[in-house]
Amino acid sequence: MEDNQQQQENYTQPKPKKDRTPLFIGIVVVLLAAVIFLYYTYDNLKADKEAQAIELNNTLLNLDSISTELDAKIMTIRELGGEVDTLMKVKEKLQAERKLLLTEISNRKNMISELRDRVDGYKQLLLAKDVEIEQLKEINDQLMTENTELKTEKQQLNDSLSKANKTTTELQEKVAFASRLKVEGMTVYAVNESGKERETEFRNRHINQLKVKFTVAENKVAPIEGKEILIRIVAPDGNVLFDVTRGSGSFMFENRELFYTAKQEILYDKNSQEVTMFYDKGSEYAEGRHIVDVYTDEYLMGTGTFTVK
Repeated sequence: MEDNQQQQENYTQPKPKKDRTPLFIGIVVVLLAAVIFLYYTYDNLKADKEAQAIELNNTLLNLDSISTELDAKIMTIRELGGEVDTLMKVKEKLQAERKLLLTEISNRKNMISELRDRVDGYKQLLLAKDVEIEQLKEINDQLMTENTELKTEKQQLNDSLSKANKTTTELQEKVAFASRLKVEGMTVYAVNESGKERETEFRNRHINQLKVKFTVAENKVAPIEGKEILIRIVAPDGNVLFDVTRGSGSFMFENRELFYTAKQEILYDKNSQEVTMFYDKGSEYAEGRHIVDVYTDEYLMGTGTFTVK
């Protein structure tokens, strides 16, 4: 009986609770470690972002400063008569890099690093241009001194200035005249319906189409550019062959309007160039000697003739 009672007491006695304090402490430590890690990660990211923003701002300031110096040097070199094409290309590239730096966010860090290296190159270029500017100034000062001395020997300053302006105008006129194109070896053909050609003298029945062939002579002074070639066919009675439906029109020559018969555009490259122009027959041509004048840029290039018998 006592044994059963003792067993019953042992069975009903509550078991002691487990101590969970170490587990809670471990969880707290892990959470604190995670918070500290996230804090330092965020802090580092924030610091990196702030550093990148500072780098971006410094890089933009350097680019803007170099761009401003470029503008000043371009203006100075241009005023001194120097060549500015290289600096203009550098400026365009710099502006493109600045624009790309502001728009390309994903690759900005690498771009800042590359631009930081290139800034030194830009600065070296500016220094080299400073040397060039000094050389140009010396040349211009020397030319100005020589010019002043020469003018002083001849006449008073006002007369010298007037003469210099006149000389400049004359030189410009000479250069413009020297750059004029000239026509050589003009031949006019009558082309009949079967394509047979007769030159210089022919009858009305032989003319289905006029073919004017000539050479634009070589001129190394003339610029390379497109030229509008006009032919003006003048009949024996002084009237110009003119038909708007066949491409005729008008142009200005020596401050007066003239009519042209046909036109054609060419690209002139300083070398001699053969030109062939056609004019379709509209009506009977007057018998006698016809004059063919060739114009461009409001000046006469050359003249030829043909005769209708």
